[in-house]
Amino acid sequence: MSRVVILLVNWNGWRDTVECLESLLLLEYPNFRIVVCDNGSNDDSLHQIRSWANSHVERFAEYQRSDAESGGLQGADPVLTLIRNNENLGFAGGNNVGLRYAMALGDVEYCWLLNNDTVVETDALTHLVERMQQHQNIGVCGSTIRLYHDRMRVQALGGGHYCRWIGLPWHYGRFSTWGKTINKKRAEAWMNYVEGASMLVSRQFLEKIGLLCEDYFLYFEETDWAIRAEDFFQLAYAPLSFVYHKVGGSIGTSSNPAKKTYVCDYYNIRNRLLFTRRFYPAALPTVWLVIFGALLLRLCIGKWDRAMMIIRLLFNSSDQPNDMLPEYVAKP
Repeated sequence: MSRVVILLVNWNGWRDTVECLESLLLLEYPNFRIVVCDNGSNDDSLHQIRSWANSHVERFAEYQRSDAESGGLQGADPVLTLIRNNENLGFAGGNNVGLRYAMALGDVEYCWLLNNDTVVETDALTHLVERMQQHQNIGVCGSTIRLYHDRMRVQALGGGHYCRWIGLPWHYGRFSTWGKTINKKRAEAWMNYVEGASMLVSRQFLEKIGLLCEDYFLYFEETDWAIRAEDFFQLAYAPLSFVYHKVGGSIGTSSNPAKKTYVCDYYNIRNRLLFTRRFYPAALPTVWLVIFGALLLRLCIGKWDRAMMIIRLLFNSSDQPNDMLPEYVAKP
């Protein structure tokens, strides 16, 4: 049975993380290990996760980042590993520490990148692995992502389609109601990325394509991964792998501009420009126009600070304009 490492990134969200861990311990898949990478939390997360682990798992290990990336203690086989990153490395950076640890272990065939604000069904991992093993060229497989607080509503059926001309992704099945009849072939044909809340990745994919790109910090990492791999691997979807997602529990993600946090708005717009410059520069004029429309919308709803942020992003060609985050907003 293929060994799987399940990766969670925690940043000031230990309650969500512990709830996710409790669901993972109920998985029926027999050969998995769990890794939690803490991105410099300041909400007592380390103590809370450590205390929970000591009373719920038989074998627990805790490492500093440098020790973990070299494979940890030789011969140890902890059920749960807590890695202290000591700083906020973002989604990609936090996961990459866990991926390096998993790859250094040597016997890991798959890594399951899972958002910490999720809970999973007991057979979720089983269905992911079964789908991956149906074709040797599958590099990443997604789950059926349903909303945690309204479990009949779908966030994504595996993944979605990124439209280069407007610079936006659209999750397949978004806003639909869950039903038992799912056209898996249609979903997979439509996908050009796997939704990042649940991604099972093969070792071969990691060895060929490499780790997540850390330039984005938040958003677009999974799309970047998929674009880099499109000539080498297929994307897949396991319909019966159910994951329930709280959606933006840690950073205030929302499709409504009036409800988005500054951090969410900033990285969403900043990375649309970064991603487009990197992969689809011919689409920059139309993406620029769409973002200009977003600027007008922020003005209409009185979000003056957001409008100024968008203006600075539109006229700044730097790939790393993180200094545009105001001092009163903590960089996540």
